[in-house]
Amino acid sequence: MPASTLARRVDASASSAVLRDRGETSVLAMRPHPLTLQLTVFERKEKRVDSAHPVHADKQQQPWRPAPVRDDPLWLRVALIGAAFATVGGLILVPVIYVFVQALQAGLTTYWQNLWGDEDTRHAIWLTMSVAPLSVLCNTLFGIAAAWTIARFRFPGRAVLTTLLDVPFAVSSVVAGLMFVLLFGMQGYLGPMLRAWGIQVIFAWPGLVLATTFVTLPFVVRELIPLLQAIGSEEELAAVSLGANPWQLFWRVTLPNIKWGLIYGIIQCQARAIGEFGAVYVVSGHIAGQTDTMPLRVEKLFQEYNNPGSFAVASLLTIMALVMLIAKLCLERILAA
Repeated sequence: MPASTLARRVDASASSAVLRDRGETSVLAMRPHPLTLQLTVFERKEKRVDSAHPVHADKQQQPWRPAPVRDDPLWLRVALIGAAFATVGGLILVPVIYVFVQALQAGLTTYWQNLWGDEDTRHAIWLTMSVAPLSVLCNTLFGIAAAWTIARFRFPGRAVLTTLLDVPFAVSSVVAGLMFVLLFGMQGYLGPMLRAWGIQVIFAWPGLVLATTFVTLPFVVRELIPLLQAIGSEEELAAVSLGANPWQLFWRVTLPNIKWGLIYGIIQCQARAIGEFGAVYVVSGHIAGQTDTMPLRVEKLFQEYNNPGSFAVASLLTIMALVMLIAKLCLERILAA
């Protein structure tokens, strides 16, 4: 063996011995981890796949759309689509058109006179437009507070509180109205005390607000609870760590994150509050010119055989509902975009 080759082997053996004496950490640090090698190979393969099958940016940003049904038989597709259109047309479209036809049958002058010429009808419109927003305001404040509490904290009775929020959906509105009569009526549990203070709840506008608020209670809170749980509390904790006070935390961090869900819940709550009938019928006493809302006025005019006036008020309710529906659709498009 040549002398130069023997010298190089001796130097390599000596270097390895030195490294072993100093510890194996320096040698291990020079070796890549097997997981790093696997990730590097995977990234290289992914780059090769991407270069072999390029995907344009506009295709990646296209929204998901359901694929058209092509595998089902033609008769089945026609039957299902026809049944859907027939159901929607027969239960929704035809009644809405019939309401407007009957309301405008005698002309626009009579239609306007039926709405604004009757003092009791004007009062019913004004009462509805004041009771519904007030109920929505109460539900908005309660919904934000309840959703924040349920989504951010864990406490005994949390599951019970979440279940109780659905009681207005499960209980009939007539039963809810009767419950308020038993609580706040003259012969109820709190009636004598309220009468001594000069406060009247039943057969007055406070009872209307109370009944409407109870019926529409779940809409805002049920919209905000899953939204707050999905957002998480990381941004809020970061704001608190930077010195934000509770008002700054709400107005600058929480509210911008929940504003679209809050608006969506308010729209649903407003649409439900305008058309409430059962609970309001029980607590109002059905007093014309005092406690009649628009739905109650429609029923009273119909019982009095004033069909043009009844359909005129019903058409105004329908217009309000359509406005709420259009606002809801516009909001859904904004959220989808």
